[in-house]
Amino acid sequence: MPRLALQHAVSDRWLKVRPVAVALVAILGAPPALAATVDASALAGLKNLDLGTRLEQRCDIEAMARIDHDKKGYAPERVVAAATADTKVDGDSLQGRGAAVRSKGKWYSLTFVCKTSADHMQVLSFDYQIGDLIPKEKWEEYNLFD
Repeated sequence: MPRLALQHAVSDRWLKVRPVAVALVAILGAPPALAATVDASALAGLKNLDLGTRLEQRCDIEAMARIDHDKKGYAPERVVAAATADTKVDGDSLQGRGAAVRSKGKWYSLTFVCKTSADHMQVLSFDYQIGDLIPKEKWEEYNLFD
């Protein structure tokens, strides 16, 4: 069963996420380490979004959960799918070739490919690569924030 996790949704498209998903572990079968980053209310909030927005938000959420789960010294706080380049949608897949992830107050380049179920609520596959640190001088240009 796919792993689920949440990050941000709704107004301003940014909502900080952290733990709360013991119930989802039982229901969805997500591994406990990954489920710890799931916020049930944010998952419920995704259902209120149009499908296109939901796809992007769900993939952003998955990016945060995967990065957090992989324990590579990052503590993801936010993901912006289209920071330096537009995303590409192909059916139920989203490619974020110009994404960014904020960790410990710093932004890093990120690329990912995310495939979801037709309702964009479950992630079926997710591959990502964290890149270089984005210099603070570039944050404004990319609409990133402190």
